[in-house]
Amino acid sequence: MTKRHVSLPAAAEEGLGAFISEVDTRLSSDEDTCAVVEDVLVDLHGDRKAYERWQAGEEVSAAERVRLQGYDPCKATLESEYYAEKDETAFKQSKHLQWLWRQFDATPMADNVEFALRFRRMLADHLFAECGDGCRFFKGITFTYGHNISIGDNVVVHDEAHLDDRGVLTIGDRVSISDGAHIYSHDHDIVDQTAVDNYHTIIEDDARVTFDAMIRAGCKVGENAIVGARSVVQSDVPAHHVVVGQPAQSVRIKPGWEDVANPLDGDHPDGRADRRIEYELPDDLEPFDEFQRDLDPAVDR
Repeated sequence: MTKRHVSLPAAAEEGLGAFISEVDTRLSSDEDTCAVVEDVLVDLHGDRKAYERWQAGEEVSAAERVRLQGYDPCKATLESEYYAEKDETAFKQSKHLQWLWRQFDATPMADNVEFALRFRRMLADHLFAECGDGCRFFKGITFTYGHNISIGDNVVVHDEAHLDDRGVLTIGDRVSISDGAHIYSHDHDIVDQTAVDNYHTIIEDDARVTFDAMIRAGCKVGENAIVGARSVVQSDVPAHHVVVGQPAQSVRIKPGWEDVANPLDGDHPDGRADRRIEYELPDDLEPFDEFQRDLDPAVDR
């Protein structure tokens, strides 16, 4: 079944186009990104009058002040801000854009599909390392930074998917990522949870990652492959194969692709080691362990 074309009324289309173009122009200019994000969010949330009262020094409640301050990404923190190995220069820009993406999703306009898809697509040009033509990003998508994500043409990412780019994430052309899928590019040591390995995770052209599936850091989902619903990919998925289960295993080759797909005899290939990303931490870093666990073997306890 094909989808039907849907269009907005002319007046709505004009307003939508003007707003997106204005934000795009401001983000592309020399204007401070933090200030642009704050200004846009104040208006999107309909809080301009209260914001101007606050800026004029008039009295506001403590709750109002927290809300109004929250439009400024420089007065907020994200989980990824605490990651020791992040690229501070890149994150300074991507944090602001990620805040705009997330806070836009908290507005009623995020449910207006025609508006929201085009707004997020515009933001993707500023936030991601690369983003191709014709991409569609639905509501509730999250990512670690954004600046380590490269996406090809005609990709669709559905509601509540998580694209982790603590390492590097590359998504090819015409990829479909379904609701609730989680694609990771970092992994934690099983003994010392604070020890993190970053990887390059790859989803090749025409692959489908279906509902609630999980892709482990450093894995490659091959061209035209399908990852079944709620499957957990722990190793590479061969091109044109259909994998299901926990851990995901190949159950068949896609019909019609038998002559070009490599048959799988034995275990799935595992190229994670070749995709591990080395990093160095700053000399002046003061790390902390929020867990304070005893990492010694449980002997004589």
